[in-house]
Amino acid sequence: MANKRISDFGFGLKVAAVAVAALSCGVVLADQEVKIGFASPMTGAEANWGKDNENSAKMAIEELNKKGLVAGGQKLHFSLQSEDDAGDPRQGTVVAQRLVDSKIVAMVGHFTSGVTIPASRVYHEANVPQFSVAVNSAYTNQGFNNVFRLSAVDTKVGPALAEFTKKQLGAKTVALIDDRTAYSQGLVDQFEAAAKKLGLKVVRREYTDQKSTDMLPILTSLRASKPDAIFVGLADAQAATFARQYKQLGLKAKIIGGDMFQTDQFLKLAENNGEGFMSGVAGGVLTQRAEGRTFLQKYKAKYNAEPLAYGPQHYDAVMMIGEAIKKSGSTDANKLIGALRNVQYKGAVTDYAFDAKGDLKAAPITIYEVKAGQWFAKSVVH
Repeated sequence: MANKRISDFGFGLKVAAVAVAALSCGVVLADQEVKIGFASPMTGAEANWGKDNENSAKMAIEELNKKGLVAGGQKLHFSLQSEDDAGDPRQGTVVAQRLVDSKIVAMVGHFTSGVTIPASRVYHEANVPQFSVAVNSAYTNQGFNNVFRLSAVDTKVGPALAEFTKKQLGAKTVALIDDRTAYSQGLVDQFEAAAKKLGLKVVRREYTDQKSTDMLPILTSLRASKPDAIFVGLADAQAATFARQYKQLGLKAKIIGGDMFQTDQFLKLAENNGEGFMSGVAGGVLTQRAEGRTFLQKYKAKYNAEPLAYGPQHYDAVMMIGEAIKKSGSTDANKLIGALRNVQYKGAVTDYAFDAKGDLKAAPITIYEVKAGQWFAKSVVH
């Protein structure tokens, strides 16, 4: 037994010597697997967003593997572990723990604020850097050093859209609708607070839930209040129902809302009833940036479709992870988080740089409007 141990020890020394010699000669060892986590609603009403986010993240993974990045003398091979959180907070935390247990290096997701915020605690405890497009300010107000928001925070989006409603739309009175999700309620809260400071009169605030398919009671109530504008925090399918019934009742108020209904699905479901509807999206116009135009060209060539509003941010997040690994020379969590906190990256959507909380230092917000059955960029606000 003693001779076997000596033999094993000698063999180990030989292996170590070969490895050292290989590194000293510039020989790259076997590929190191770098697993990046991803989660979005892949089923349910918001599955169209989830699939698009995943498409964009996968495209970035493929590009990183073509770059042949090396860290610690090993060539890196990137992979994406995708999970469906179904837009449900409880499932989201289960998914988060599963991803952490599988030893992901970084996390891209979740999508909605209601899922992102509880899941973020799991990634924080595991010291895994996390990216999300969630707009609710609570995400980056937890004091976590590992969280990075890819879009504007609702404390900026809400006031920017309120100012647009007053100054650009000329509204004096406004009504509000939210669906009681963390995303919707947080955004409408911020809009309401800013609107009141600007002198806009809030004549009514109504509530619904994500499963409601009848907006007529709310619209009937709003018709009696005669607001100049209505701010809606609804996702695309429900916003389309709102649009159809809005036209059915003959309301004349200008409609502006958050980013969740700026989709082709809204246009399809609303048919011609969404004309003139406006949506504020926390991101820039891709065609106005060289990086954005390049992303669009590659995405269309690969998927034969247009990306949704937040797919590009998921692409940018994966590419930023690769850039941070390249700069830090490591996949170590602390080094990776440190590199990301100091990153300056020209992405498809914007120039990324994060403040102490993990929010973007500069976050454009684009107002889109439906004209002739298509979404068109109307203006960019900050």
